[in-house]
Amino acid sequence: MAKITGIKCIRTRKNGTWTIVKVMTDQDGLYGIGSANDIYNSEAVIQVIEQLLAPQLIGRDTGNIEDIWQTMQLSSYWRNGSILQTAIGGIDVALWDIKGKEAGLPIYALLGGACRAAVPCYGHAGGHDIAELKEDVQRYLEQGYTVIRAQLGGYGGGGFIPRDQANVPAGAWAKEAIFDENAYVRAIPEMFEQLRVAFGSELQFTHDVHEHLSPINAIKLSKRLEPYDLFFLEDVLPPEQLGWYRQLRQQSATPQAVGELFTNPHEWTTLITERLIDFIRVRISKVGGISAARKIATLAEAFGVRTAWQEGGENDPVNQAAAVHLDMAVWNFGIQEINHFRPEEREVFPGLVERKGGYLYVSGKPGLGIDFDEEKAVLLTGDDGSRKSYHQPYTLDRKADGTLVRP
Repeated sequence: MAKITGIKCIRTRKNGTWTIVKVMTDQDGLYGIGSANDIYNSEAVIQVIEQLLAPQLIGRDTGNIEDIWQTMQLSSYWRNGSILQTAIGGIDVALWDIKGKEAGLPIYALLGGACRAAVPCYGHAGGHDIAELKEDVQRYLEQGYTVIRAQLGGYGGGGFIPRDQANVPAGAWAKEAIFDENAYVRAIPEMFEQLRVAFGSELQFTHDVHEHLSPINAIKLSKRLEPYDLFFLEDVLPPEQLGWYRQLRQQSATPQAVGELFTNPHEWTTLITERLIDFIRVRISKVGGISAARKIATLAEAFGVRTAWQEGGENDPVNQAAAVHLDMAVWNFGIQEINHFRPEEREVFPGLVERKGGYLYVSGKPGLGIDFDEEKAVLLTGDDGSRKSYHQPYTLDRKADGTLVRP
């Protein structure tokens, strides 16, 4: 069995917004890669990997993945935070990549084998107005998608009022558009009414609320969307208000997907075991990698909940591959979010997941099936080495009175 000889983090993509973890071994040419991507806290994740986790793992057998996972999870005493879980996730996926390479098998084969021929995915359609949105939906439809996410502009789109048209107080804090919950709760059902008229009842839609609503407005929106038969409504409530899913389930039949911000088992366990949601949507790296995500999927299967692992536009090909390997092996798979990569990014990750029509396909090669070109990866950052900070806080919206809106 190979032993770990080193762990390093490599920044890539523009401004270093992707962090790839590489676990080296004492076997010639054998290494594994994982994703420790956190666009808002990248430097913090790297420090945890390099200063806390890596020194403990040098010399450990790469095949003892579960014991290594438990060691990393407990090694800082306090646990389940987003920074630590992302660091753990990057190393965990790299170890599964190594195990697959040693066995000569793709990771999904190690997880019990394929449950399906390919992985259905959904596209992201958007537009600043309904006309643009319809054009984008049509574009995805022509590419072969049968499930499409529909948004009016960015998150909260349909609920923003130009600052000069809003009733704001003197010295208003909001710099640009104001988010108005009531406007949003009116606009989104109107949007889906027009989409159903244009595209009929067979095309399946999702919509991402991105936690922008208060609990009572989340319930109102979910009820108003029932006639439009969504595939799911995503993250209608923030993690701080998960108890409201009980009332939501009692009052609305719109399928619920949640979990983009989850890192802690206490966030998803009750939602699953009380059958309050229909899809669990955590990101693989944010919950601690393949080892943690497959346990979530097993729990969800017992309670009739399906997976819909979160990807998002800033996510990387390595995390996407980890998600799709799980999708292949998990019986209670539901749908996979997709993201797209530029040609120069694809060159850095030869063998990355391929999309054909509305399906995703892994390469079939051992491990993740992806290789990693470090030299090209570094060039993608556009960084000459002089950059001192990678701090990039999430952009927050505000209401008319200045109150922050939870993402």
